[in-house]
Amino acid sequence: MPRQTKLILCPINLRHVQVEYNAYTEAVEMARRRDARLIVATVAPEIERNLNIYNSDVYWGGQLRTFLKEHPADGVTIETIVRKGAVHRQIVKLAAERKVDLIVMEAANPKVQDYLLGTTASHVVTHAECSVYVVRS
Repeated sequence: MPRQTKLILCPINLRHVQVEYNAYTEAVEMARRRDARLIVATVAPEIERNLNIYNSDVYWGGQLRTFLKEHPADGVTIETIVRKGAVHRQIVKLAAERKVDLIVMEAANPKVQDYLLGTTASHVVTHAECSVYVVRS
């Protein structure tokens, strides 16, 4: 009997979202087909490079809401989450905490062509307790 997929996690790197968001598009389609809920998350750095960002949760939460308004997911229930820390660790931790069935994420930073899989995707694939669907550009 095939596994039920009821909760999908799609981490988004908002610094590269103008270039690449294929994983988000794929996650939305999967959620529609499987009648699953979707968590769209972003991970902010612990220390912001931009000193004008005083509250990462508010700033990146706003950026995430703006992205979702520009890329609606009609018919899909979406929850947004902002985390702080090392991206690869936070994705695995969030997936475990929320007991997600599937993580859908980009293969690598779109500017890095030298690696088979990006270090973040590689870590998540290796350490996540659930299935991971890696989307190539």
